[in-house]
Amino acid sequence: MRSDRLDIEPGHISPGLSTPLALEVENLSVDFPSPEGGKRVVDGVSYSIARGRTLGVVGESGCGKSMTALAVLGLVPAPGRTDGRIVLNGRDLSNLSSTEWPEIRGQRVAMVFQEPMTALNPAMRIGDQIAEVLIIHEGLKKAEARERAIEQLRLVGIPSAAERAKAYPHQLSGGMRQRAVIAMALACRPDVLVADEPTTALDVTIQAQILELMQQLQDEIGMAVQFISHNLAVVSEIADDVIVMYAGQIVERASAQVLFSQPLHPYTQGLIETLPEIGHRQDVLPVITGTVPSHYHGIAGCRFAGRCPKADATCRSIAPVLRPVGLGHDVACHKVS
Repeated sequence: MRSDRLDIEPGHISPGLSTPLALEVENLSVDFPSPEGGKRVVDGVSYSIARGRTLGVVGESGCGKSMTALAVLGLVPAPGRTDGRIVLNGRDLSNLSSTEWPEIRGQRVAMVFQEPMTALNPAMRIGDQIAEVLIIHEGLKKAEARERAIEQLRLVGIPSAAERAKAYPHQLSGGMRQRAVIAMALACRPDVLVADEPTTALDVTIQAQILELMQQLQDEIGMAVQFISHNLAVVSEIADDVIVMYAGQIVERASAQVLFSQPLHPYTQGLIETLPEIGHRQDVLPVITGTVPSHYHGIAGCRFAGRCPKADATCRSIAPVLRPVGLGHDVACHKVS
């Protein structure tokens, strides 16, 4: 956790602090049609990220983390529908047209996708793909853009960057492809970087280099980062604030320091308990039994109640609301007072 930054209550505007918000998301919902009449995969999510801050987003697969990220970039696939308000550096993107998005996406807000092969054009050389971003958004000439592309590859730790820039995606290892995607996302020094499992395919040495690079850019240009990860250990190191998502909703929100030292929601507690501890031998790691429900609307109460060891009749019949339980600490749980 980086301790050299102002403490800003995540998801709220703090009028007493001067650090401006880079990204505000208010009551975001994402719906898809289904035979059952519709499926809501993100349900009323609100948060904000100040310039130079990192927001960690954690939760199991199917909790809505990636779909929330896609909504921020206007990339929810058809026939999905997005509702709510998304504000980037004071500009409302909620009703942006398809022709307006290209000037924003890649320059002001960029994304590192979880699977690099789906983010790269298999028919274009790696260097050309990065250069294209610089030509489109910064108006560089081809030669200058190529040099910048090579430098970007060096920055993310790719050896022999000039040679690798000539390669096609299939000619690189999975780790190198992921680094190339990160280089492309950072090329224009965006105001907001949305990183979806950005270091999953990387070894620990390269992972540390990438995280350090992201933090350097934050210090240089005040870039805000929305960092999605299953790796709670990485989140605990890089994030300033954390939101925990379950079944399309935020169930807990706090600073990283508070969340990892005083987790209050049973789901958050369960996630943290699954982490192995150095020096503490365990033959079997704890697990959270059950799976994330695929449909939420038939659940009357808490969506985690079916997996929660503390759940009672109230939990199963009345849905909890996300509410403050301390300074900058919000929890959606009947069992937390």
